[in-house]
Amino acid sequence: MESALDYWSAKALLDWQVELGATEALCEVPVNRYELEQPAPKAKERPRPGEASPPPPKAKPVDPVQVARKLAKSAPALPSLRQALAEFEHCDLKRGARNLVFGDGQPGARVMVIGEAPGRDEDQQGRPFVGRAGELLDKMLGAIDLSRDKNVYLTTALPWRLQQNRDPQPDELAMLVPFLQRHVELAQPEILVLMGNISCQAVLGKRGISRLRGQWGQAWGKPVLPMLSPTELLRQPQHKRAAWGDLLELRARLNAAN
Repeated sequence: MESALDYWSAKALLDWQVELGATEALCEVPVNRYELEQPAPKAKERPRPGEASPPPPKAKPVDPVQVARKLAKSAPALPSLRQALAEFEHCDLKRGARNLVFGDGQPGARVMVIGEAPGRDEDQQGRPFVGRAGELLDKMLGAIDLSRDKNVYLTTALPWRLQQNRDPQPDELAMLVPFLQRHVELAQPEILVLMGNISCQAVLGKRGISRLRGQWGQAWGKPVLPMLSPTELLRQPQHKRAAWGDLLELRARLNAAN
């Protein structure tokens, strides 16, 4: 039979355990913590009478450009693209316009003309290139055997009118470009004619129509010809000679393709 542990022996053993790092005494027997009951989750406290409810979590901000890309990409044909554009709620231009201006002429034509933005006449009728500017464009196209009734498709870079004839803000243009690009993909023209600064900015990312006009470029996999808009030609008739030269360039390109 072992003798009882004396005080000094017990103290020496305790000091030895402290040196090993055993500095806390827990229980006389080991505890299996896997068998312990887990505490029930605390119920959310309801606000007391007179206390304000906690604010709801903030919703993530919507990116209009991403929404536009998704809507435009999902459109399988021109009618569904027009509907997607009409249902797009993130552009304030829509609230100040009478009508959506989408397209006119012959989808699938070899030439697609993209104007800047609807004016008063276009906003009232919901068609691009009407009124005096539209009449001038029809005469210009007819001079090289083109017509919106037969072999030209027309649209505008912006589908809604800009109030006070201002330029679009960068964010307005950015959220509408995906619809325009999809419009070109679905219309399937051979050549794009960009009439005016806004259309050049939307398609080429450049401004300065006086410098760009008459010079062929490339965008969205298609040859692009910038030209002065009919509205600008009505204001400055002296530029009609330059516009006629651009029309001859367009006709030569079409004939060469044939």
